[in-house]
Amino acid sequence: MKGAHHLPDLLAAGETRLCAEQIYPRLFDAILEQRLPPGTLLPEQALGQAFGVSRTVIRRVLGRLSDQQVVVQRPSHTAHLVAPDPHQARQVLSARRLAETTLITLAVERARPEQLKQLRQLVERERVHHEKGERCAAIRLGGEFHLKLAQVADNAPLSRFLNGLVPMTSLIIARYESPCCDHCAWQEHAALIEALERGDAQSALALMNEHLDRLEAKLRLD
Repeated sequence: MKGAHHLPDLLAAGETRLCAEQIYPRLFDAILEQRLPPGTLLPEQALGQAFGVSRTVIRRVLGRLSDQQVVVQRPSHTAHLVAPDPHQARQVLSARRLAETTLITLAVERARPEQLKQLRQLVERERVHHEKGERCAAIRLGGEFHLKLAQVADNAPLSRFLNGLVPMTSLIIARYESPCCDHCAWQEHAALIEALERGDAQSALALMNEHLDRLEAKLRLD
């Protein structure tokens, strides 16, 4: 378990106070970039000082990350980052496939134009970060695409289940993806949106399975 006495600089120059919604993506990106390595302790006071906010704000952010299984919180213990091993990674990916193949079928039936527009906006942001070489931000936005897709499917229990798998998958990708791989999932996400727009359930399901196959093939879990 690594200490957090020397947290990286998490506050941009000139910034003062941030809200929990602004801190979450910055902390998540720091985790994906492994500026905060797996197993790192996350003391509320130290994080509060790093972001210039109260422990109450940090507690909300850590609570969200705990719900997504990226952070472990226990009573009377300092929160710390998870460190998924290859066996745990395979279990997460297997569970995610079961959820996503059901959700994509439901999404085809229930997608509304406004929701498709929101999905396209997410993919555009993902593309921009990818082309700028901002790999971890692109990975995080790719995860948000799948969570938004789950909302489109309009099945609350499955959506909550996926909410605990997608952020963990992002961490697994950041940790185990082969360095020779070019992570360009935004193109596959764009193809999924096109299938949703056509109402083509068969193509959408095939595309989702191919997308997850490619994701798993890029990981060095052996």
